[in-house]
Amino acid sequence: MKSLKSSSFLAGTAVYLLSNILNAAIPFALLPILTRYLSPEEYGEVAMFQTLLGALAAFIGLSMQGAAGRKFYDGPLGEHELKEYIGSCLQILLVTSMLTLIILISLSTQLTEWIGLEIKWILFAVLVTGCTVVAQLRLGQWQVRKEAKSYGLMQVAKSLLNLSLSLVFVVTLGQGVGGRISAQVLAAGLFACLALWLLKRDELLKLLIWRPNYIREILHFGVPLIPHVGGMFLLSSVDRFVINSQLGLSQTGKYMVAVQFATALALVFDAINKAYVPWLFERLKRDDEQEKCQIVRLTYCWYALILCGAGLAFLIGPWLVTFVAGESYAKAGDVIGWLALGQVFGGMYLLVTNYIFFSKRTGLLSLVTISSGLINVGLLLLLIDKFGLEGAAYSFCIAMIIRFLLSWYVAQKRHYMPWFKFTKLFPRVKT
Repeated sequence: MKSLKSSSFLAGTAVYLLSNILNAAIPFALLPILTRYLSPEEYGEVAMFQTLLGALAAFIGLSMQGAAGRKFYDGPLGEHELKEYIGSCLQILLVTSMLTLIILISLSTQLTEWIGLEIKWILFAVLVTGCTVVAQLRLGQWQVRKEAKSYGLMQVAKSLLNLSLSLVFVVTLGQGVGGRISAQVLAAGLFACLALWLLKRDELLKLLIWRPNYIREILHFGVPLIPHVGGMFLLSSVDRFVINSQLGLSQTGKYMVAVQFATALALVFDAINKAYVPWLFERLKRDDEQEKCQIVRLTYCWYALILCGAGLAFLIGPWLVTFVAGESYAKAGDVIGWLALGQVFGGMYLLVTNYIFFSKRTGLLSLVTISSGLINVGLLLLLIDKFGLEGAAYSFCIAMIIRFLLSWYVAQKRHYMPWFKFTKLFPRVKT
């Protein structure tokens, strides 16, 4: 029985990993094309659009896909409970999207000057963010049901459409920055429609309902996470705003190329964690001390492995960046090693935050993330002025280390694990 569960976990991990690799490989395949059809300044505009999507996610999405996924584990649910819960999520999404549009329109002049994007692209970012949340609700329900193949198929299909449309608009039609952004808007919109149809087909969506108790529950889960998601933005995306402000769009474009390379690591860690969460939560519910020791041992082994692997990015990263993106983006090679090391600590962080989400007490996680994000902003302002692009990478790495250590501490307070009982974790073999 244990071997069956283990094989199920490994199979799920393999599917998530494969889909994430394909998902990362598709925009990665697009990278050498875009960097040759777009100047560093134009690529910087694309980077700012991507960064804006990350900023909006905190306020529009409210982590509702996480709330819907967690609802699945609340024991036997009635026939209509989950579909009404997801319907309530979409009602909240509609309200948050409209409020965000109103705010952005009222600040359009200032935002255009600060971000460097036309107002129409800023407003389209709201649409892309909302559509992405809808798709994530469908993906999340597949994840908790361990339907990794369906998850991977939809994820890869969306990226393939994004790739195809980008090639048509940027290469064939020569639309430049607008072509790349338009491709993302269309892909997000089409797959949001598909996600809605799939949720309805699988009887997981009932939109025309009014359940204030579910709305309160979703907000209770998501609102405390706004600082957390906002902190994630300060950690992983605000550097592009600071670079754009202090060094210009050209340097932002070069930095974004390095970020895309380093993000490949984050996708691997995310894939493993997606398969790991259902496996972990089942064992945490059993509350067995021996199983907890096994989980901790495996976690320590994984940490050692990925920390050793981070060194490769310093060795081969600069050459790889120049080979793929071209000489115009060679400067990105100077920062890729530090960005990769930061992503490794991001992978370590993912594993410890699972215990916080299992406990449902997420408030302190938000404090940790926003604090780490603010530290990153402070370091950015200090180190970019002194070291240029390298300063941004140093800031990211330091902030990711701080976030991991603080989150580990919070996780231990929220759900005890035998992290430091080394005699139990690694008992001596009797001779």
